[in-house]
Amino acid sequence: MRPKVLVGGAVALVLGLMTLVLVIILPASETSCGPGTPTVPVVASARTEPNCPSTGSPVEVGLQEGALRVLRCTVAHFGMMDMRGLVNDDSAPDLKAGRAVEFIVGSDSGKGDAIVSFLQENAAAFHIDYLIWKQRSWTPAAATGIQWTPLGDRGDAARNRMDRVQVTIKDVVPTSTVLAPANVSMAAAPGTVNEAGGLIGAGRHQYPLAAGAFTVSDVFGARGGTHLGVDLAAPAGTPIYAAADGLVVASGAASGFGDWVVIDSLDESGRRYSTVYGHMYENGIFVHAGDIVLMGQHIADVGSNGESSGPHLHFELVPGGRLTGGHQVDPMPWLAGGTIPAPTTPYCENGFGTPGGNLASGKVPPELEIWYRRAGSLCPEIRASLLAAQGQAESGFRTDAVSPDGAQGIAQFMPGTAKALAPDGQPYVIDADGKGYASVLDPADAIIGQGRYMCAIAKTIEGWMSEGKVSGDLTALTVAAYNAGEGAVLASGGMPNQISRHYTETRPYVARILAAEPGFRSLGSEGRFQADQSSDLGPQIVAAGQQWLGTPYVFGGGGPGGPSDGGFDQAGFTAAAVFAASGSTITLPRTAEQQWERGEDVQLLNAKPGDLVFGSFGPRGPSDVGVYTGSGRMLHAEFGGKVSEVPLSNGMKARRISR
Repeated sequence: MRPKVLVGGAVALVLGLMTLVLVIILPASETSCGPGTPTVPVVASARTEPNCPSTGSPVEVGLQEGALRVLRCTVAHFGMMDMRGLVNDDSAPDLKAGRAVEFIVGSDSGKGDAIVSFLQENAAAFHIDYLIWKQRSWTPAAATGIQWTPLGDRGDAARNRMDRVQVTIKDVVPTSTVLAPANVSMAAAPGTVNEAGGLIGAGRHQYPLAAGAFTVSDVFGARGGTHLGVDLAAPAGTPIYAAADGLVVASGAASGFGDWVVIDSLDESGRRYSTVYGHMYENGIFVHAGDIVLMGQHIADVGSNGESSGPHLHFELVPGGRLTGGHQVDPMPWLAGGTIPAPTTPYCENGFGTPGGNLASGKVPPELEIWYRRAGSLCPEIRASLLAAQGQAESGFRTDAVSPDGAQGIAQFMPGTAKALAPDGQPYVIDADGKGYASVLDPADAIIGQGRYMCAIAKTIEGWMSEGKVSGDLTALTVAAYNAGEGAVLASGGMPNQISRHYTETRPYVARILAAEPGFRSLGSEGRFQADQSSDLGPQIVAAGQQWLGTPYVFGGGGPGGPSDGGFDQAGFTAAAVFAASGSTITLPRTAEQQWERGEDVQLLNAKPGDLVFGSFGPRGPSDVGVYTGSGRMLHAEFGGKVSEVPLSNGMKARRISR
């Protein structure tokens, strides 16, 4: 990267931790976070509940017992100060419930830090759920070193908790599931997330279409077990409602679905699951990634987009999370009032509840995974898989990397860029992990800074595109601007072309990252097709290719990651089908000539579905390629048309790709 060196933030004063007559324990951590993740033991110790004297402040009125205890003991330790307790404010659900307290310190940042240290030290005794301070949240359940999570800008210093510390105490989780009709009053609905952005398991759920508005047109497990949801047929434009409270983690184009919506939720027992809604048209979706939705909220309208034979809603229920390795189950028993089956893997920091679930597990060094997931959740334009591919290209994931131009760290920031102010008024590189200072040599700070900077670039370029100043693929242009600067994109009206370095460095840099990105993407996170590694590859190549039927032909479009610039050419399409079918393990080269050199020759008479078929041979080899489907037909990106199933061309030859 060119426009990025060490942030000149001063190391914060190390505050001495003050003691109270409380026994301190280490925070609990997850028992497992998937393959290769070590288990961190939980250190437990007996303790006595703190019991501090009344403050006499009217702020005590209406507080739950735990919040009252933490208020009294904090005052006993630090003296009286401005505080806030029970409020009638729907935007502050924990304060409204009386289980949170704010200690207002104004510009005395040191006092705020001291209060935070005191509360963290005694989090177990106080039963603290989370803290918010300086636009970040902290939970004692997080693993050591990754406890602070940046929060989005909420508009002012008070809501961002820049001048106050909020402490929220654990609440009792409801144990009943409440079913409600699709037209349930939103005013009566409980909150779906707490003030730190964490999901709340309300447990209630309903059908995604109103009673009497649909018929079941296809059941779970149909089509030889490949149909992993239920199809609810209804007229185009029929309202689709959120089946449960939750957070939108995906919204928009998806392979096979045309367009989809994915909502992550928790049930009343804290089990994670996703609901998936497919085949809507782009203009029939009314929510975006990052939105909070309530059960019964009108999120979309029924369409017939993608691989669809008529207007219907394809609906999935996925214990464990659709983007985070979960597996679909028949949703009908749950819709009828049943409970969520236990996921096959335990909950861990794998991006559930955020678009960061897009990152495949085990693709980056374990200590970096949570930071790429969090950085990939900062804005819908930038995903974790893209940031990981960029990190690999920039530094090979080396935290001590230094370029000849002076760029430093895993994200290769230059000094001016690292210290420049982002749209929220903070430097791009911030203290993401709560150690007291920001540094590009700290991987957490650098990766979160990378995400913040990429989001800002994407927003800027989106504005230029809407004004007609720039054209091209937003993702590619954002990556190019990270390397060459936004000015180069604007001056070129798109992909940088002003100086020789744009051709020798920037354009290859973009191509390398976009080619690598699919390898960092979780399987199934972009649409319906999910590879079965135990099945024959050929039929899966066909199934993967079918999910893009109807996708427009675009010269030079597509590749292993799917369509680009809105479509495919012939070799881009076959590369995408093979990559998806192989579970991201087989990456074909970019041209038909190069693909002809892969696999083994097969007599066309003996070709099987999933073999690649090549045509239009010249001195350098074939210039055309498709996916054989049997009976003399193939899936093919038709020049000037779209991906279709068509007869083979004369003189075609076949090759078989194997694992």
